[in-house]
Amino acid sequence: MSTPLPGRMSTGVAGLDEILSGGLVPKRSYMVRGQAGSGKTILSFHFLQQGVDEGETALFINLEEDARDLKANAAALGFDTDAIEFLDLSPSADVFVEDESYEVFEPSEVERESLTEQIVEGVTAADPDRVVVDPLTQLRFLLSDDYQFRKQVVGFMRFLKGLETTVLFTVQNTESLPTDDLEFITDGTIQLDAAEYGKTIGVPKFRGSATQSGDHAYRVTDSGIEVYPALQPGQRDDDAEFEQISSGIPEFDELLHGGIERGTVTVVSGPTGVGKTTLSTQFMKEAAGRGERSVIYLFEENKETFLTRSRAVNIPVDEMLERGTLQVNEVEALERSPQEFARMVREEVEERDADIVMVDGISGYRLTLRGDEGMMLQQMHALGRYLKNEGVTGLFVDETRNVTGEFQATMENISYLADNIVFLRHLEVEGELRKAIGVLKKRTSDFERTIREFRITEHGITVGEPMSQLRGILSGTPEVVDREPDREPKR
Repeated sequence: MSTPLPGRMSTGVAGLDEILSGGLVPKRSYMVRGQAGSGKTILSFHFLQQGVDEGETALFINLEEDARDLKANAAALGFDTDAIEFLDLSPSADVFVEDESYEVFEPSEVERESLTEQIVEGVTAADPDRVVVDPLTQLRFLLSDDYQFRKQVVGFMRFLKGLETTVLFTVQNTESLPTDDLEFITDGTIQLDAAEYGKTIGVPKFRGSATQSGDHAYRVTDSGIEVYPALQPGQRDDDAEFEQISSGIPEFDELLHGGIERGTVTVVSGPTGVGKTTLSTQFMKEAAGRGERSVIYLFEENKETFLTRSRAVNIPVDEMLERGTLQVNEVEALERSPQEFARMVREEVEERDADIVMVDGISGYRLTLRGDEGMMLQQMHALGRYLKNEGVTGLFVDETRNVTGEFQATMENISYLADNIVFLRHLEVEGELRKAIGVLKKRTSDFERTIREFRITEHGITVGEPMSQLRGILSGTPEVVDREPDREPKR
């Protein structure tokens, strides 16, 4: 459960408190709006459970679902329903068994007074600090028209406010019965919705404080609701110096004029099988030797395949894992939202002091967004900015389509996000398949503009001398250039 911040009341959901800049303002009313099954009632139980944990009195007024079912479902998620008081005003079985049709009066005229009395008596007796009304829109069916509904709701909220309680009420928005007319009585609105990549949560209205902007996500789990705020890059220390990080391969470091800088984002691009992941892992190997911690997120292969391949090229991944200098995480893209992945990264950076974060690869990460190109670039930009502002080195692996032929720097149009771009290339030279490496971009310093041969052996990675004898390397099918012997200069 969350810890409330001074002057605020925790919702019981840490991620939601973060979006609300610390939690709810006490003694006010808040609307939770969403479609059926979106998790409104579960969120309400988090709110009440938090109050119980803080020694407050929590009251659940249920107007629709039977209290026994509510308690059973809440208890299954781990909520202490014995500590929460219930005012059960849901329709009883008698409504369907007995003949209670009204021939002269409308149901609202007969039932409203009884319901009002029950609410006043129940709430007064409980004297709660926190109240949930689920769903408030049920009152609409007991009143003759929208005017009467709004009038009664305003009176109800004023009654609860007079008791100095904090109220959360749920509403279900439909085309036939919209709930926009309830906005005026609330101090804040929590909107539960859905997008292609999963469930979303937002706060379109919140009096008394700013809220965190962005596209936030949430998930309903076996323990309730988890909220994943949009990644906020924060601010970078302007006085921070760029420290160079060596790859451990002298010839590759020559290409980079010493290495890559700490706290920058490097995109390693190239076609399948060229060695992008292995090259990126080389930086992690060197970081482990300095006692630094690296984390890799595998979107496109499993952990065992990665470990087996790394062992085969003399990268001591087992020792790195044992010492805690490497963490390898498989990520199933279709089961994660980008916000959920961002929280995974934040935990590694802020709670476990990761120095290098590697995303392998970008096309797999894109699946978390279900193909939304604009959102993908926005999320990658936020992730890159966040890592840089935290002083963490980012390595993004990007697979290009063409094995040979037309050269592509990156496949996912993310070159503008990168501080450094290192490309790998398959070459066909005189019937032999070879590989090449080069640097296309480096923001913080100059770099060598030659293209060198790249090899992966059982002893590790080797980078050769500049391939000056070949012309048209970026085409993938270069030609050998015949060099004439040096001649004596004319006098």
